[in-house]
Amino acid sequence: MAVLFDPEPTPWGLRGDPHVWRAMRDRLSGTDVPAAVDEATAQLRAVFAELVGLDLAEADVSSVYRQEYAHGGMSSGMVDLDTWRERLMPLLVERARALLGG
Repeated sequence: MAVLFDPEPTPWGLRGDPHVWRAMRDRLSGTDVPAAVDEATAQLRAVFAELVGLDLAEADVSSVYRQEYAHGGMSSGMVDLDTWRERLMPLLVERARALLGG
């Protein structure tokens, strides 16, 4: 599934977002893309929840701080959940859909 993460999108929401993106790519490297888009979506959402500690669909906040993604800068460690909901996760799902031909 790591193929879904290249190329990286620009711009990001907050400084933690590219680190989450890369952590997801690393976690899913060596994992085949499931045969169905809904399975790929579920797997992407599960890995995001595991790495960030929040379910995108259930979290009622727009951003969250995670120390492990703090690498310097004003919004360092901040993950923009709205950007993940509105742009980044849909981008990954669309890439899976295109890869699966559907």
